[in-house]
Amino acid sequence: MVGMLIRAVAIWVALALAVIVPVAASAASPLLAWRDPIYIIAGLSGVIALTLLLVQPLLAGGVLPGVSMMRGRRVHRWIGVSLLAAVLVHVAALWITSPPDVVDALLFVSPTPFSLWGVIAMWVIFATALLAALRHRMRLRPRYWRIIHTVFALIIVAGSVVHALLIEGTMEIVSKVALCALVIIATGYVVLRLRAWQGLRRR
Repeated sequence: MVGMLIRAVAIWVALALAVIVPVAASAASPLLAWRDPIYIIAGLSGVIALTLLLVQPLLAGGVLPGVSMMRGRRVHRWIGVSLLAAVLVHVAALWITSPPDVVDALLFVSPTPFSLWGVIAMWVIFATALLAALRHRMRLRPRYWRIIHTVFALIIVAGSVVHALLIEGTMEIVSKVALCALVIIATGYVVLRLRAWQGLRRR
């Protein structure tokens, strides 16, 4: 019993550190000195979005101590809304900062490779949110929803991680690499644990 409690506390502390440290390191970045508030908001909202990508699979997979699968998936939906909001703030703030750069990124003609990956992840996040809102009207079967959602999640994670790693900016390098690695590990673990692809075998 004591061992389980210690394990649960350790997991929650580790998750809190994994979320807080990258955000705090980014907020303290010397690259933000003398920057306009809107630029700072753009950078930090992107960092927050990346931390939410770590929390999402852990909630969906029911692997967090003290959080049941049902409750975890309810919170997963609200975190998904928060992720969408963070991305919208990130893009809107970048638009205010430099509209031509955002237009080039959205048109896939930006000279910076990280923009391509970020825009791909962004559009798939939008597609996921739209599909989640319409899935009942579309009468999408649960197993098909799980397969599509898993594929979308993998694209979002891959695009977001590459986007973050290619950028030399707000995020501190060590915490950024560590966070990206944790996002990949958490997503991969939960995908393998849930085995969403098995729905393809059912008729």
